[in-house]
Amino acid sequence: MNMLTPKQTALDKIGIPSHLLWGYIGIIVFMIGDGLEQGWLSPYLVEQGLTMKQSGLLFTVYGITVSVSAWFSGVFVQMWGPRRAMTFGLAAFIIGSIGFIGFGISSMNYAVILSCYALRGLGYPLFAYSFLVWVSYRTPQEILSKAVGWYWFVFQLGLSVIGAFYSSFMVPKIGEIATLWSALIFVVAGGVFSIIMNKDKFEVQKVSDNKGKELLKGITIAFENPRVGIGGIVKIINSAAQFGFVVFLPTYMTKFDFTVSEWLQIWGTLFFVNMVCNIIFGIVGDKIGWVNTIKWFGGVGSGIVTLALYYVPQLVGHNYWIMMIVACCYGATLAGYVPLTALVPSLAPNDKGAAMSVLNLGSGLAAFVGPLVVTVFIGTLGVGGVMWIFAGLYFVGAFLTSFLTPSQEKGGTGAGFANGQKAVS
Repeated sequence: MNMLTPKQTALDKIGIPSHLLWGYIGIIVFMIGDGLEQGWLSPYLVEQGLTMKQSGLLFTVYGITVSVSAWFSGVFVQMWGPRRAMTFGLAAFIIGSIGFIGFGISSMNYAVILSCYALRGLGYPLFAYSFLVWVSYRTPQEILSKAVGWYWFVFQLGLSVIGAFYSSFMVPKIGEIATLWSALIFVVAGGVFSIIMNKDKFEVQKVSDNKGKELLKGITIAFENPRVGIGGIVKIINSAAQFGFVVFLPTYMTKFDFTVSEWLQIWGTLFFVNMVCNIIFGIVGDKIGWVNTIKWFGGVGSGIVTLALYYVPQLVGHNYWIMMIVACCYGATLAGYVPLTALVPSLAPNDKGAAMSVLNLGSGLAAFVGPLVVTVFIGTLGVGGVMWIFAGLYFVGAFLTSFLTPSQEKGGTGAGFANGQKAVS
């Protein structure tokens, strides 16, 4: 296991592995390109002629490809190394974007839009989550929770903060299509930083000659080690609402006279708070325990604030600053899930790549489950019913987290650390 040395830099001391710095920078830049349409693409496509159900289906199919890519990321890193896996992700994103923007939206051909956006969905998890696996392998356990917190900090900084604010300024100036094309500049630059300028050495693990069996390990470990499977379910719950919100919440807010620019600013600020709290809860998780942090701050907190996102606009109407506060509370509680990325691999210390695949699959499935819940229930239950479903999922996730406390294993692997003590292995 990697350990801290007396030669650690200032970055190492605050939880950023200095040998992976360019990778972190690359994730910021890449995720700007991936996230710049997050707050407005669905209503834009509806304005261009798609129905809300077609938009929901688009994001649901996108979520399926994200799930597949996220699952493959962990075992691909074990077999090929992170650079090759990330390169495949970059290529899929670029090719999918060209088809989606250049051929799909330009003619509003739904089949092309659906297929190319799905291909685009293969790209970002294979790029971003492969780097997360890289971090999990090459970071000392005693700073892993902090390193993961910084990872989600830069991930959200690009995806939901800079991307949202960039769009809020650029869409009115150059239009939606030109803004979408500009994403390619960011993803290529992010690829250069993370793949080329990042010089960290990663030794590819020796894996079985049966590649199919190795790939399936990313699923079978969830049954061989049920706690890993439960961790994957909690990860789905963690992000499902976030992906569901982008389908209908902007439209819901317009009923209370919020403009697109106002909502993008609220959405961007939400994730600015989230990324700051990612670091805070990485530290909190090491102090009070990973499980306690995930259960109370992540699960219970997110469930309560989800309901507030629905009811507060009905009570106060078009009140920009009150909605800003509620949205920021949601961003803060989401950060309570940060220690999950450190906890789940510690449940399977001999199969970290496979455990990370389950966790990444959970992240990917969230992009499928969230829009699916909206697609299935928005017509019959309305916005209120959907918000209660998401809140209920958070409360269920809080209950499931109770089963994730690692058992004491020989050598002290993970158990003490998960309860807030420093690892000594």
